[in-house]
Amino acid sequence: MDITVVLATRNKKKITEIKRICSDLRIRILTLDAFPDVPAVEEDGATFRANAVKKALEISKRTGYPAIADDSGLEVDALDGQPGVYSARYAGIDADDRQNVKKLLSTMHDIPDEKRGAHFVCCIAFAMPNGRYRTFTGSVSGVIGRSRKGVRGFGYDPVFYPEGRMKTFAQMTDHEKDSLSHRGRALGKLHAYLSNLLKIKHIKISD
Repeated sequence: MDITVVLATRNKKKITEIKRICSDLRIRILTLDAFPDVPAVEEDGATFRANAVKKALEISKRTGYPAIADDSGLEVDALDGQPGVYSARYAGIDADDRQNVKKLLSTMHDIPDEKRGAHFVCCIAFAMPNGRYRTFTGSVSGVIGRSRKGVRGFGYDPVFYPEGRMKTFAQMTDHEKDSLSHRGRALGKLHAYLSNLLKIKHIKISD
């Protein structure tokens, strides 16, 4: 392996997606489980990019390894972009996925089908212990359904139909979702960046 990186998340489903999409790269991936003394980073930024950069820089500084951080969420047109950066805590700070989806469906109950457009957005930051970083963004448009469909995925996947598809993300295989999703697109850009970095033999990016 040429690079050791730390994933700045404890979300096991996000970790699975990132590892799956980057599985062919010559990198050793650590999670925060390897650093139990590292505290959670408060996500208080106004944008996905701000939160991702903050997490990646802080985790890289504390662990001494390059870090990958993700911040993502759902922006609903009829709700003026909500829940946005508050997607993971839309129904409250301790809310789980089911509670967040329940609140979203309730809030959108009277919104007609033609006005249920939404966008998933993901920003991934790759940071170095010296403070340098790069960001990679992906997005996908779609509509919000009226009930949950499917049991795969996580977050708002059971109610999000990507544009032109008759299945929610939660009804898709991993391969289908990765090819369409906001995180899949952002990770594709990160993958290309790391692939090129690994080809530059004189650049040392970790000990």
